[in-house]
Amino acid sequence: MTTSIQGNGSQSKRGIPAVLVLEDGRSFRGRAYGAVGETFGEAVFSTGMTGYQETLTDPSYHRQVVVMTAPHVGNTGVNDEDPESARIWVSGYVVRDPARIPSNWRSRRSLDEELERQGVVGISGIDTRALTRHLRERGAMRVGIFSGEAIADEAAMLAKVQASPQMKGADLSAEVATKETYVVPAIGEKRFTVAAVDLGIKGMTPQRMAERGIEVHVLPATATVEDVYAVNPDGVFFSNGPGDPSTADHPVSVMRSVLERKTPLFGICFGNQILGRALGFGTYKLKYGHRGINQPVQDRTTGKVEVTAHNHGFAVDAPLDAATDTPYGRVEVSHVCLNDNVVEGLQLLDQPAFSVQYHPEAAAGPHDAAYLFDRFVSLMEGQRA
Repeated sequence: MTTSIQGNGSQSKRGIPAVLVLEDGRSFRGRAYGAVGETFGEAVFSTGMTGYQETLTDPSYHRQVVVMTAPHVGNTGVNDEDPESARIWVSGYVVRDPARIPSNWRSRRSLDEELERQGVVGISGIDTRALTRHLRERGAMRVGIFSGEAIADEAAMLAKVQASPQMKGADLSAEVATKETYVVPAIGEKRFTVAAVDLGIKGMTPQRMAERGIEVHVLPATATVEDVYAVNPDGVFFSNGPGDPSTADHPVSVMRSVLERKTPLFGICFGNQILGRALGFGTYKLKYGHRGINQPVQDRTTGKVEVTAHNHGFAVDAPLDAATDTPYGRVEVSHVCLNDNVVEGLQLLDQPAFSVQYHPEAAAGPHDAAYLFDRFVSLMEGQRA
């Protein structure tokens, strides 16, 4: 929830005070950045040193206030080529030392100007390291950013934060997904057709499939199993997205129908959590989540360690050291985070279905996990044969 007041650019906002208030009462004072006003969401931190444009436009960040752990943000400005969707989805943005002048040959405007243009309330000039340490110790929590006339006394601002909705129990995928089906054509010769259920899909995901000769039909989050099979798919994909997977009963039901038909299936991020639920596992909220482009994950099927891009606050509760029998065959944990042993992937052993918790499309970088799209292609080839 955001209420913003458009200003006259970064020069006019330089002296406008801003306050960040956490739901546990801790506050940080800084300066307005982006739009001026007030906003609320879940405070989370991202450890990426670059790729802020992709972060801002990732629908998975809907209703979250993103704290950048890298101190200097905005150096390369904003271009028109790198967004992952048609708009910025974060509820608020927190930086320590914003770039005064962007410098990149593709830059069209500054980050500050883009945030203001889209009405995203932010704050700069605060100790983001202290804020990040606080969130690591206490966990992700609700937060409000107030600037200009929205600033009130601490008690009033805190009351607003504590009255804002929590992420746990939030059903958000339909709010960010496409309302109408659209098609991303294959690049070069068409080899396969994939039905992609949009739960908050990033633009680079169908692009990576199109590069492999896949025609991608992107369907709304409310798509039925009849809608999925109306496109005569060779494979079915479930995308990333925001919110609590425990609320996603409809996508779980659709995925179970796909599993019953043994159609090749691939899920990313929220799609991994949906697969976990479809197989009978539970999900839970992580203390502060994984967000950034430098998370180490081991692919247990090869032993290889990948540097990967993440954005998730929930995880699948599945046994790490043994295969589990399900109504759809045996399943094992295929990938695990080396920082905390969180489940990062699932693989069925008796039919062509798998998922990962992180982002192999990885724009911006790293690209260690791009092979997973080739793995999906292999499953479809095997099924066709």
